[in-house]
Amino acid sequence: MTLLRLTGFGVTLGKRDILRGIDLKVREGELVGIIGPNGAGKTSLMRAALGLTQRIGQSSVAALSPRARGRAVAWMPQSREIAWPVTVEPLVMLGRTPHLGAGQRPSAADLAAVDRAMQRMDLDAFRGRTATRLSGGEQARVLIARALAQETPLMMADEPIAGLDPAHQLATMQSFADLAQEGHSVIVSLHDLGLAARHCTRLIVLDQGGVAADGPPLEVLTADLVRRVFGIRAYLEMTPDGLVFQPLEVVA
Repeated sequence: MTLLRLTGFGVTLGKRDILRGIDLKVREGELVGIIGPNGAGKTSLMRAALGLTQRIGQSSVAALSPRARGRAVAWMPQSREIAWPVTVEPLVMLGRTPHLGAGQRPSAADLAAVDRAMQRMDLDAFRGRTATRLSGGEQARVLIARALAQETPLMMADEPIAGLDPAHQLATMQSFADLAQEGHSVIVSLHDLGLAARHCTRLIVLDQGGVAADGPPLEVLTADLVRRVFGIRAYLEMTPDGLVFQPLEVVA
């Protein structure tokens, strides 16, 4: 089943093409990493695909009504500001909003979804804590849990592991991988190519306004592409512990 389809897709700011001519499909069971150098258009692609900014071409998600979109895709933006001193559990419960009618109280199923999301993000001990008093990394985990609580077929997250310590970076990526194995799909933008290579089933590389490569990490992260797109030399090897990618040096 296709969860996102972009056709003739592009993003223009002013008179400048940020992205153009993109055609892609994301199907259930995929963990898709969007990678590329700074300014390649990773955030622009995701926001426009969701219908949050102006776009060229067609996006199957952007075409949905707001309520249907909220049930089809969960979105975690790069900005992580928590603007009011609410406690953690009610904040995560906001992820259930698309599933509730006006004035409807959360059901047992809603409460169970919140419990699952908080357990995935190791937040059980934080339920009664005021979210604005948490560290930046802890707040990030709360907002990821809010998105997870939506329990949508598709989740899109813009730099979700930025600011997390290594253990929670790994745990978050494993949570996304688990979602994909359960039949959901996750699209995540990343700067950490090592985590992208290790956890994603598919990488989409953005460069020069388009898709420079699209496929399994071992096929995408070739020495030529890594040098041409990222300007680095790197070590890439399939090991007994999985695929390992390690940047080594900047190249001219």
